[in-house]
Order: sequence, then C-alpha cells, then structure tokens
Amino acid sequence: MTEKEKAAAGMLYDANGDPTILTERNACKEICYDYNLTRPSQQQLRRELLTRMLGRIGEHVEILPPFNCDLGYNISIGDHFFANVNTIILDEAPVTFGDYVFIGPNCGFHTAGHPLDVAHRDAGLEYARPITIGSHVWIGAGVHVLPGVTIGDGAVIAAGAIVTHDIPPYTLAAGIPATPKKQLPESSVER
Repeated sequence: MTEKEKAAAGMLYDANGDPTILTERNACKEICYDYNLTRPSQQQLRRELLTRMLGRIGEHVEILPPFNCDLGYNISIGDHFFANVNTIILDEAPVTFGDYVFIGPNCGFHTAGHPLDVAHRDAGLEYARPITIGSHVWIGAGVHVLPGVTIGDGAVIAAGAIVTHDIPPYTLAAGIPATPKKQLPESSVER
C-alpha cells in the first residue's frame, strides 16, 4: 500500500518522506507562490491558477492572497465563495466547501493530525481526516477547523473558535472548543 493510499484510508502514513507526496506538495506550493504574487487587477490569472491548483472551483470564487494549501487537488469549492487573507487549507484529505461560504481572515482548515505516541510522531507519521463545510456558512476571523469535522448548512462559526467536533446545520458555534450557542433560523432569501 502506498503512502497516499494509507492517507486516503485514514491510516498513519509518511507525509514527509514519500517522494510522490513531496513532489505533489512542491508542485502545489509553486502555484501558491505564483498566486500570492498576483496583483489585485489580475483576476483572470488568479482564476487560472486556482483552476490548475484545486480539485474543483465553482463560479464567483474569490480567495484573497496570501493563500496556502498543501496539495490543492483535495480541495473542492462551490459557487459564491469568498476567503479573506491568510486562509490556510492543509488538504492531505478532502476539504469540501458548499455554495455561499464566507471565510474571515486568518482561518485554517487542517485535515492533518499527528499521533499521540512519541515514536510514531518522531518517525514523521501523521493521519488525515476530511473536512466538510456545508452551504451558506459564515466562518469568522481566526477560526481553525480540525481533522474530520463537518459544519452543517447555514452554520455560523464565531471569530476565534477552534472547531474540534461536528457543528449541526443552522447553528451559531463559538469558543474553544467550538460549541453550539444558538439555533439559527432557516430563512430563504430570494435573489
């Protein structure tokens, strides 16, 4: 079994010594570098670079530089997506964003985790769990979403929260760790 296959299966894998993973990560970092050097007026170039880098990109997507991710191809973005500056997506496992997702500055989506066992951790092993963000979600400034988390449709994550567990749809969550604080109405907006 390859290291990529182990990662996809949720097993411990060598993320920092496998030549295939390192090559793919470096290729993505090269595109991130180019993306982060674009001028605000270069919207078409930004779109082209995101299309090359990401697994799926919907319509009306804006990610303000600087932006960083690890592999890129594990990221799927729906329509009407906005991510403010300093968004980091460590996409060793799939990271899926629905439609109408708004992300504040300095947010991180981290699929990678490290074993508690010292020997495994010192050997450079890690695991990866998918992250899923539903549609119509607002993620406030400085939020970090950890491996394996699903955030339901219509949820709002308050600034500074660290999301360690699933958040139900139409819920305001806040704190460290993020916990549900309030049920939000499921309103429909005519456009």
